Amino acid sequence: MCGIIGIHHHPEAANFAYLGLYAQQHRGQESCGIVTSDEGRFHLHKSMGLVSDVFSRDVLARLPGMSAIGQVRYSTSGSSIIENAQPFVVNAKHAWSGLAHNGNLTNAVVLRHQLEDEGAIFQSTMDSEVIMHLFAREREGTLVERLAAALRQVEGAYSLVFLTEGKLIAARDPRGWRPLVIGEHDGGFFVANETSAFDLIGATFLRSVEPGEILLFEEGRMQSYPDLLEAKAAPKKAHCIFEYIYFARPDSHVFDRDVYPIRKGFGRQLAIEHAVAADVVIPVPDSGVPAAIGFSQESGIPFEMGLIRNHYIGRTFIEPSNEIRHFGVKIKLNPVREVVQGKRVVVVDDSIVRGTTSMKIVKMLRQAGAAQVHVRISSPPTCWPCFYGIDTPTRKELIAAHQSVEEIRQYITADSLGYLSQDGLYWFEKKDPREWYCDACFTGNYPIDVADAPEVMNESHCCK
Repeated sequence: MCGIIGIHHHPEAANFAYLGLYAQQHRGQESCGIVTSDEGRFHLHKSMGLVSDVFSRDVLARLPGMSAIGQVRYSTSGSSIIENAQPFVVNAKHAWSGLAHNGNLTNAVVLRHQLEDEGAIFQSTMDSEVIMHLFAREREGTLVERLAAALRQVEGAYSLVFLTEGKLIAARDPRGWRPLVIGEHDGGFFVANETSAFDLIGATFLRSVEPGEILLFEEGRMQSYPDLLEAKAAPKKAHCIFEYIYFARPDSHVFDRDVYPIRKGFGRQLAIEHAVAADVVIPVPDSGVPAAIGFSQESGIPFEMGLIRNHYIGRTFIEPSNEIRHFGVKIKLNPVREVVQGKRVVVVDDSIVRGTTSMKIVKMLRQAGAAQVHVRISSPPTCWPCFYGIDTPTRKELIAAHQSVEEIRQYITADSLGYLSQDGLYWFEKKDPREWYCDACFTGNYPIDVADAPEVMNESHCCK
């Protein structure tokens, strides 16, 4: 999962790119980077680490120009190394180009082998570089047509921004897996994954980039190309439902909906489906907070912050000896004893992956004096890996893929366990008949057929 930003025709492009990435830091914490275009010259700075650590005033002052693109990265394809940090910048035929990409290409391995057989030399292990090689090989047509020809050869998820001298291009795959939105401020255009980036910048949200749409920003104008990316047949839309469950900030507007009421609605529906006699509802912060509020409002059980999260954890920390049990969880979360002691507690979280974190939270609450611990999950059981930009384990590591709900309850030592149902996940009404969400991580119903991308179903391909 990554977060991207693109800025066109603004004198403070680098500063606003920094702010846009800062507002999307939740989408990736491994590396970040910004490249600007200034009178034919590119200026790039990227490094491992958080936005606030990588970019200082002095660094931003060395990134002049009216256009910029940037990315915060959490690796799902390619290792967590500086060579895989984006934006990815190349100089081909004496012209600089830069790319920042969010999503995973499901046929990247096949394309990479083909390109290497034909003499291509790759600088990184990330699938995004495949797009740049395909683009460099296109000889005919305008800049937009050449990029479209490259994108028609890839399958999977991509929301991307592409920078050349004086031009910014934004594109979204025909299925629309990852969100991409357009904003405007002081005559400049902004593109980002989430509207929370615009709120910090002060940009006005205009609209979403449509699935399969390419946008060209040039000389302070925006031009849309809606039909260049249509696949062999009109693809089924596949907005990632996990954006609503976990990834997007609750104050963002994603897939033409506000995230907060959707997430709170998951909690309301969860309380209807899995009612329980209890004294207090607490969330696993931060992603579980809106759902826990919804659960509390629907059930009438008081809401409290019974777990406090440490927001100042760095990339590394020194672990003590084994005498401190569950240290990895305790450094992030700590129970409020007076909230849970002697209480029947409902703890609301967004998902269970391997089950180890949930087990440690339950034990921690019991040690703090909770009389009962009832776990409620605001999504269905995660049974299948994602191949479109979420770093999920292989299927054999997903606890719900091979254990029943009762077996999972016993493993995490909860008094009861309830997941949101598949039907309850879609408590909100469709805005139009074309609206559809990818929930393959719950159902195994992948939008891309095995025949189209045979390596998708190879579990070794997940989380390379």
